[in-house]
Amino acid sequence: MGNKSSGRVWPLSLIAAAAIGIYLYFSVDFTSKASDTRATGGVEDLAALADQDDTNVLFILVDTLRAERMSAYGYERDTTPFLSKLAATGIRFDHHIAQSSWTKSSMASLWTSLNPIRSGVTKFNHAISPEATMPAEIMSEAGFKTVGLYRNGWVHGYFGFDQGFDKYYRPMGNLINKAVQQMRPNVQAHGSDESLIGDAIEFLRIHGKSSRWFLYMHMMDLHEYTYDEESALFGNTVSDLYDNSILRTDWIISKLYEFMTERGLLENTIVVVLSDHGEAFGERGFEGHAREVFPETTETPLIISLPFSLASGLVIEGRTANVDVWPTLLELLGLPTQPETDGISRRDEILSALAGGASPEREDEHSVAFLDENWGRPGTGPKPAISVAEGSHRYVSGRDHAGRPFEVLLSTESDTLVDQSTEFPEVTLRLRGRAADALKEKAVWEPETFDLDEIQLDQLRALGYELP
Repeated sequence: MGNKSSGRVWPLSLIAAAAIGIYLYFSVDFTSKASDTRATGGVEDLAALADQDDTNVLFILVDTLRAERMSAYGYERDTTPFLSKLAATGIRFDHHIAQSSWTKSSMASLWTSLNPIRSGVTKFNHAISPEATMPAEIMSEAGFKTVGLYRNGWVHGYFGFDQGFDKYYRPMGNLINKAVQQMRPNVQAHGSDESLIGDAIEFLRIHGKSSRWFLYMHMMDLHEYTYDEESALFGNTVSDLYDNSILRTDWIISKLYEFMTERGLLENTIVVVLSDHGEAFGERGFEGHAREVFPETTETPLIISLPFSLASGLVIEGRTANVDVWPTLLELLGLPTQPETDGISRRDEILSALAGGASPEREDEHSVAFLDENWGRPGTGPKPAISVAEGSHRYVSGRDHAGRPFEVLLSTESDTLVDQSTEFPEVTLRLRGRAADALKEKAVWEPETFDLDEIQLDQLRALGYELP
């Protein structure tokens, strides 16, 4: 379970030689030409994945992607034309939730399959325990080549996120598209997702067919509202710029898919697209994320594309969560499970839905999202914001801008902002009790901390976070 070095995966000279080609690859045409070369499959093909030993996993994390702003999830603007196509031949989880509205806490839950309090990662200096069994460790032991590429400092290796990866590093910012740089002048300082995708393409060019692999990519342009002239279709308000950036991110992902099509890699690869949190635009007086756990910042996408195409796509209607992702993937692959999880595998639910049956009934099923509102303040006690989603309702409690505690009961079946706690007092009481029980949970492992130096703090402040 030890940490791996953050060195380069391939010779620097090879990356440098490819840089110009990658730049042109991304700069020539905004329109996606991604095609689908997979055969059509069904229930038997999905069940057979567990017995196969050549299935790869491409795991794409789009930081700050709110499901409600994706055309793949019904948004009126065509922000995700490619991901809509991917969902139309794969599996889209219609009511999916992230476990926090802040990257590090949310990602620790995703990788450990534990709710934030139980993962032990709720503060800015917390790290994942080396005792945790990470999915990359399980896959490495099963013979996968494991590589992680990230651009968000909250998932740096020194916070424990590199456990199990053969190589885990932040790609260097190669040549920057001038059109992007004009739209976002500070792109040169931090690079863009083009360099991330460029390194992924080089990895697949060399190892795509010679090894069984797991490639994790943590995309960051959307967090920084990066867009260019071709993707500037929706206006110039802050909310519009966010939509522009989603469109550009969708296109960048499609270019990787196009490369995989050309290389014949789709037929034995599971592609997963998801996010760590969403983004608020003042719907309830909050902007951005990492401040509360309302639906705007915790309702996120989950799309799974299989090594075969589903004739009409599949939509899982039930409520699911990021803590369910790895239990589901590991069972689909026939790999050992993590020893302790708060999430559950959705494999049987998917198989049942593909066969045209009803979803398995699960008693007491609910999803939790949590944020310590004091996460960036050293020496402070916990200041919990928590939500519990169950059936048609979602309970949310926290503190408003004036520091006053609040609680609301929201509908999960509409986007209304109306508090329904008076109308449904019994539901409010039950979910308030679930929230209280969740807050009493203890970390599975002794909490780990990492002392950040001033340079590391500055790198995280550059993401827009207030830190000491």
